[in-house]
Amino acid sequence: MVPIFVPIDAKLPLSYSCQSPQMFSAPNEGYKTMPQLTRYASLLDALAKRNRRRILRPGDGLDFSSNDYLGLANSPWLKQAAMEALECGVPAGSGGSRLLRGNHPEHAALEEEAAAFFGAEAALFMGGGFQANQAVFSSLPAGDDLVIYDEFIHASVHEGMRLGRARTAAFAHNAVDHARKIARRWREEGGRGTLWIAVESLYSMEGDFAPLAELAALATETDALLIVDEAHATGVFGPQGRGLAHGLIDLPHISIHTCGKALGIAGGLILAPRVLIDTLINRARPFIFATSPPPLTAALVRASLRLLQAKPELQEVAIARISHAHREAARTCGLSGFESQVMPVILGEDKTAMRHAAALQAAGFDVRGIRPPTVPRGTARLRISITGNVDNQAITGLFETLGRQLQEDAG
Repeated sequence: MVPIFVPIDAKLPLSYSCQSPQMFSAPNEGYKTMPQLTRYASLLDALAKRNRRRILRPGDGLDFSSNDYLGLANSPWLKQAAMEALECGVPAGSGGSRLLRGNHPEHAALEEEAAAFFGAEAALFMGGGFQANQAVFSSLPAGDDLVIYDEFIHASVHEGMRLGRARTAAFAHNAVDHARKIARRWREEGGRGTLWIAVESLYSMEGDFAPLAELAALATETDALLIVDEAHATGVFGPQGRGLAHGLIDLPHISIHTCGKALGIAGGLILAPRVLIDTLINRARPFIFATSPPPLTAALVRASLRLLQAKPELQEVAIARISHAHREAARTCGLSGFESQVMPVILGEDKTAMRHAAALQAAGFDVRGIRPPTVPRGTARLRISITGNVDNQAITGLFETLGRQLQEDAG
């Protein structure tokens, strides 16, 4: 067979264009003539009527919605690191899974440096935090094990548990005594496998901290393995941004550190005893069958980890910015009880949350409304994220605007 070559349109640039990319929208009328698709159209219509249909749109206005907590994603430091890595011959793409041709010295270098930085025996670099949790929970707990998890834990953990073989049970949010009761009852009923306790150190929608010291004590008491998702703490909390569990938990445990939030890049790091990392390499389908993260991405995560060590002011400024936000929320809106850079303003009804989000966006503040099923029914909210891309003046402006909106609602 003679191969068919499709010529490249001469009008298209062969290299990256610095012009703003066009936003294209595909026609959405095909379902009208295809009966097989009408059920999906009906589903989307039903979501829209309940004010729960999601759409994709670019960020616009002051950044109060991303997880770029240190403002590194568009920083000159990481841009410079990218140029230097490319000049040194680091590939922009991977070309295969890590177990085939996709393994690169940059991956190994990152894993070695990350293990040293986070104080673990070994690390494994994944394409994202979702894949990391999926890999851990689908591959490590065995059929005779029990995973007990905080009821507010991330969807990626639920997906991993769904694919895994272990029994699972939820405990009330941050309720260590409830977790203890579940563990004891399981043992009393004949449970003989390994007990796993899964939590986030900082919850992505609640913005509050897990009682890690109590959970570590519970893990010791029950001979459990503790899994701590540090996604929203990495870079912001702990010594040099190492996370909230660093220096607090002495027993062997697993921690997950995502690289697409405060670290400003992409990917996820699993930190664990070497035997568990080797088990993941041999058994975790999200690792074995996935194209590896680009070596360039690994190089940039290395650069970000070094920035945390070389520039402690990044963390110091972030903490000061968060404190300012808490004060302004209390002063202008009468809102209190916040613990971190994630500040949920719970409004209850979906329409109310989305209306306030739209009003803030129109005023130049990129704040997003969060609705069920991401959060429990009746707790639709504004998720205000204090990022490294806003200053104190912008923070004050946001809460003054929100305060006026809340007063209008109350009046």
